[in-house]
Amino acid sequence: MHWLSSLDKTVGEFFTDVEKEKETHNYLSKEEIKEKVHKYNLAVTDKLKMTLNSNGIYTGFIKVQMELCKPSQTAGKPALSSNGCMNTLHISSTNTVGEVIEALLKKFLVTESPTKFALYKRCHREDQVYACKLSDREHPLYLRLVAGPRTDTLSFVLREHEIGEWEAFSLPELQNFLRILDKEEDEQLQNLKERYAAYRHKLEEALSQAWKPG
Repeated sequence: MHWLSSLDKTVGEFFTDVEKEKETHNYLSKEEIKEKVHKYNLAVTDKLKMTLNSNGIYTGFIKVQMELCKPSQTAGKPALSSNGCMNTLHISSTNTVGEVIEALLKKFLVTESPTKFALYKRCHREDQVYACKLSDREHPLYLRLVAGPRTDTLSFVLREHEIGEWEAFSLPELQNFLRILDKEEDEQLQNLKERYAAYRHKLEEALSQAWKPG
């Protein structure tokens, strides 16, 4: 099967390859948030400003570049063309990366598990571009606030997990892979035993003929 090539790692390697969740950022005080929201809005050029509520929660917009390598599964409806497009989401400072991924998949009618996708932040520093996978616990609007509104400084990208990132699969899926592997291993062993049995039989016949008196 075509997917067998991606199952060359052991179960132990699977656990060691799973990326550890990053610690959440140290959040700002209400006064610091108020000051940063004010400065952010002064720097905005596309009217996508942030709004600070009295409870300290703020809302605003993030833009997410969709970089999907393959057609996504949809709920029996025509899939909206998402690959390569820039999508704007209105979110709250309390929304996590996981919730943002779910919102994007829902908008584009994608029925695949959100765990098969990841949100990355793309940073530009000294003519170099760095991409970093975000933990599901992080808050994209906080990152946007701290970085400012310029997307050439910080941008967000939605991607599928790369092959080999086993955390993209659920436990039942992994168990099913193991069952299939066990079944194929048993079939291969049985075929090998039958081949060697046939070879042994022919060899024994040849030996018996050779030892017959002429």
